[in-house]
Amino acid sequence: MMLPLPSHFGHLRLASGSCRVRLPQRIQEFPAKFISALSRPFTFHVGVSWASKPEDPKITRFHTPFPADSCVGRWRDTMLALREKNISRDAGEDFFYITQGVAFGVADGVGGWIDSGVDPSLFAQSLMYHAHRYSRDAWAGEPEIDPTQEQPERAREDGRELTPHQCLDLAYHGVLQDRLVEAGMLTTFLVLIHAPSTYLQDLVPPVFLGDSGFLIIRSSSVIHKQPTQTHFFNCPLQLTKLPLSTNTNMHYIDLPDAAAEYEAKLRDGDIVVAYTDGLSDNVFPADIVAICSLVARSAMADAIVRYAQTCMRDRKRVSPFEREASREGMLFRGGKIDE
Repeated sequence: MMLPLPSHFGHLRLASGSCRVRLPQRIQEFPAKFISALSRPFTFHVGVSWASKPEDPKITRFHTPFPADSCVGRWRDTMLALREKNISRDAGEDFFYITQGVAFGVADGVGGWIDSGVDPSLFAQSLMYHAHRYSRDAWAGEPEIDPTQEQPERAREDGRELTPHQCLDLAYHGVLQDRLVEAGMLTTFLVLIHAPSTYLQDLVPPVFLGDSGFLIIRSSSVIHKQPTQTHFFNCPLQLTKLPLSTNTNMHYIDLPDAAAEYEAKLRDGDIVVAYTDGLSDNVFPADIVAICSLVARSAMADAIVRYAQTCMRDRKRVSPFEREASREGMLFRGGKIDE
């Protein structure tokens, strides 16, 4: 699963339905902010691509999707319909969201829950659904006020300030209330982009938990790649929902406040690549840069995902996951099968 976002190129127009969910009592409503009527000088080109795990005849996949007529089910199908032709029909145990804002995120469900009869994709889809709900009507940072407007026009409340951390907290609470999500764990990455000036855009501190993350490419160089958060090797920090009967002492339980932040200034032409570990475990950053340098922006997402699929099936090629395992004194060869 990956989302490349080159700045200052093209336009984004998206929409989807939603259902009303009550805010948690422990989280106060965030202050309403005014929305500027001034046209913004920046446009963004967003590409998205995904690929589920290759079929393994030795493994029976436990899959109980959200009903197509449910809130999450309708929204899920809307997101998947953004691409008429994609590498695979669904995103497996991972999922994503994009809003017109621009805000976007990815989530990676932990596949080990299949052994307990739980569909890991439900947690990822539900978290992304709620993150989409809250971020689509919010602003990352205080919006500008048009000084030419009359006071009554300024007073119109079109949105509210919401940080990615607050968005993640609200979305996680929504998953905890979702009765169709019995249990699960996941890693995630959320970002909201705000453009307050004419020359630079703020990548308002994205939040990331675990080994889902992002990198920034500028002038054919990686200027930042987010380090992973782990308890130990191959055990990333992860949001958790457990059945009431579960012994919590047997699991690592991470909450949204454990998510880390990173703040950066984006320039015209920068590329932000958001991903789950299916990409980062199999493709080195230098390879991603090379792909972005060789293909058109409209083809970047597919090209990167297809290359990741090739790498994960190659047992002779050294992968990032193999290199990390070697540092821990473990033997692993080649790519790591994942979404």
